[in-house]
Amino acid sequence: MQRSKGESVAGAGSGWLRHPEHRVVIAQHQDPVATAERLAGAGHVAEAIDLLTPLADGPAPSHKVLWVLSMLYKEFGRYDAALAIGRKATNLYPASGVAWHNLAVTLGDMGRPAEARSAAQKALANLDRPETWLVYARALLLLGELDAAATAFRQALQRRPDYLTAAVELARLVWMHTGDVHAAIAVLDAAQRAGAPETPVALARGRLLRAAGAEHDERTTLEAALERAPNDVFLLQAVAQAELETGDVDYGASLAARLEALGRDNVAANLQHASLLLAQGRAEQALIRARHATELEPHNQAAWGWLATAARATGDPVYRWLCDYDRLVRSYDLDEVPGWSNRTAWLVDLAAALRRVHPLSFQQPEQSVRGGVQTMIELSTLDDPAVKALFAAIESPIRSYMSSVGDDPSHPLTQRNTHRYRVSGSWSVLLRRNGYHVDHFHPRGWISSAFYVEVPQNALGSESHEGWIRFGQPPFRTVPAMQPEHFVRPAPGKLVLFPSYMWHGTVPFTTAESRLTISFDAVPAQA
Repeated sequence: MQRSKGESVAGAGSGWLRHPEHRVVIAQHQDPVATAERLAGAGHVAEAIDLLTPLADGPAPSHKVLWVLSMLYKEFGRYDAALAIGRKATNLYPASGVAWHNLAVTLGDMGRPAEARSAAQKALANLDRPETWLVYARALLLLGELDAAATAFRQALQRRPDYLTAAVELARLVWMHTGDVHAAIAVLDAAQRAGAPETPVALARGRLLRAAGAEHDERTTLEAALERAPNDVFLLQAVAQAELETGDVDYGASLAARLEALGRDNVAANLQHASLLLAQGRAEQALIRARHATELEPHNQAAWGWLATAARATGDPVYRWLCDYDRLVRSYDLDEVPGWSNRTAWLVDLAAALRRVHPLSFQQPEQSVRGGVQTMIELSTLDDPAVKALFAAIESPIRSYMSSVGDDPSHPLTQRNTHRYRVSGSWSVLLRRNGYHVDHFHPRGWISSAFYVEVPQNALGSESHEGWIRFGQPPFRTVPAMQPEHFVRPAPGKLVLFPSYMWHGTVPFTTAESRLTISFDAVPAQA
């Protein structure tokens, strides 16, 4: 959710280390590195690390060895070890743009944009590569230096006009900074004319149009792209989703069926089909697909969320088992915060810290925020006393929550309860008049949250629950229609914890106030 994702340069060559968010160039003649790649690709990351560690500990390890080992550590979740390797590379090769570039990537991945910016600047002194300009641009973006970030993205595109990643991210920035969707799409069009592939450009164009409220144009754009690439799974999924939201659900269901046929055991395909079957009133068939998704990926919260939705539509008791709101949605008041005379003083400082990292004017295209903005930086990395105090203050409520829900091995929430946790992502949302959160869940979470810093006090007393958090209402049409079943009234200093698979959103508020929150996902940690 919140980390900068850099593209990584490890020197000349034609082999590739596959990673979900990075590409790394390595020379094929490096047999230990190639062997480590094969081990990691087969899921043996620890063995790959063991293979490369002695080489990295030697007197003059190559860039390739150091970078691939750093990547493997990140694959294993050991970011501090990855950072140590990156720093070793810059100490050994202080004039190397490659070493500084790779360090900048790691710092960006860790949510440390100021250090990433500095490392990228050192890299650019000796390495004028589009990937390095991209890493630099991302660091500037996270720091809120929007104009400088746009310039850096354009520098990357000057060096490679068909650079899809840079074009997509610059287009997003143009939208988020100015709200000019046509100017944003012009960036994508230029990249496509230069040779960027059509399908990802069409998908990015569709996301921008949706963010701008032009759902009909989004659907038309995606449908036209699908006609030219009828078996592209990403387009099938995007068009099916667009039909679910604003179009022809029968056509969308036929696309979802095609998508599922291409991958019977693909979780996304099963859930896409389940959502459209629910829109058609075919809840029993939706339940079958959602249940299959939970069997394929037992920790996928979206699978459990759709299973609960289908169960509710069919009257299956599994719905209430999953969505026992009185037991599983809990509120905690954070009263005493060390270092402040009272909670109000702390919240004032916390609000000021958050507003400093809210540089955007419009929401990120792929997010559920409407009429507001969400931060891009990982909040848990901020070096601010008020923010650090929050992450210390949530320790007790989270432990209380884990204790109260128990560890029933049959339930998807409690079966993962190790009574230990780590925060896997954190962000802030600032909503303005008529702002709200589209109902959603967090597929990669476990326990999700909402902490209230500022609330629209004048709106909260309305009969329609303006500004409240609501649970249980899907954002898409279902037959039968489903209304929210549970509401929690916000208050400054209140923390709400709940399972990540629950539909939750914000009721729009119409008063001229703001609503400032912090959210995070917690995932189980091993003892």
